[in-house]
Amino acid sequence: MQRIASNSGGGSRKPVLLQHGLFMDGMTWLLLPPGQNLAFLLADNGYDVWIVHGRGTTSSRGHVSYAPDDRAYWDWSWDELAAQDLPATVDYIHDQTKQKLHFVGHSQGNLLALAAVSRGHLVNKLSSATLLCPVAYMHHMSSLLMRGSINLFFAEGFYWLKIKEFDPNGGPAQKFLEKMCKLPFVDCSNLMTALTGKNCCLKPSAMDSFLKYEPQPTSTKNLLHLSQMVRRGTIAMYDYDNEGQNVKRYGQPSPPVYDMTRIPKDLPLFLTYGGTDGITSDKDVQILLGSLKDHMGDKLVTQFIDNYAHADYVMADNVREKVYDPLLGFLKQY
Repeated sequence: MQRIASNSGGGSRKPVLLQHGLFMDGMTWLLLPPGQNLAFLLADNGYDVWIVHGRGTTSSRGHVSYAPDDRAYWDWSWDELAAQDLPATVDYIHDQTKQKLHFVGHSQGNLLALAAVSRGHLVNKLSSATLLCPVAYMHHMSSLLMRGSINLFFAEGFYWLKIKEFDPNGGPAQKFLEKMCKLPFVDCSNLMTALTGKNCCLKPSAMDSFLKYEPQPTSTKNLLHLSQMVRRGTIAMYDYDNEGQNVKRYGQPSPPVYDMTRIPKDLPLFLTYGGTDGITSDKDVQILLGSLKDHMGDKLVTQFIDNYAHADYVMADNVREKVYDPLLGFLKQY
């Protein structure tokens, strides 16, 4: 985890936690120049900024018992990130600052917060949650690369071959992606579009920054978990596809569901999503919003940007005006 302290003087600074998404790390928030990226904008506006580098990424490879070459090191999905990593991070920031914090997530990062909060965790330590193109319900995802991979059951194949780390930059994962890109329904001439949808506003300089630091590894089990969600249209814990194993892990034959209606109705939420996003579809966002229909009206702010896709929210050349300035206005209320 990295911390960016505000240059502004005065009283105590409100902490903000920035949580990246799938195949990314904390550099997500620093891909744009200082006057445009969210991390420095928050610091310039007087916030105490904390940036997470998630489990298994280049800057977060440590473990008390295992090395990254051990299969057990990669035996996790986003369940563990939501139940263990995010709460530990929030607790640490809260202990260090003695304040509640604002959460800001991108993509899968939001899933961790939604899952944790729906189960009663973190609630007393959060001032608000900002969801940038939230991954939650995923049944209507349109990403050709993701859909093709799921339809071919690639995560299941990798998992049962005991390839527990999925690293897009090399090894079996890279070879698989090369094969995927040769399929007639997948156009990888623009890999970002094939994965995330048609982003409107990415400049070459932002793409250069992205390719310098990203993509990052994840666990094959995490991809398998996400594939289950896409196929079933649910937000549930990892399914071992074996009633005995599920009973051993959960005390019941099927994995427990994360109930989004249990998100506290008075937790301030800022939710923004785009019309060309290949991962966070409008239909799936509407399902999520349906779960939040009883949320206190003044505590839920939604924003729809017609020509934005998944990467625009952290890399677009106009994201400050489109998203970050309204977000700063939202945070100042809490």
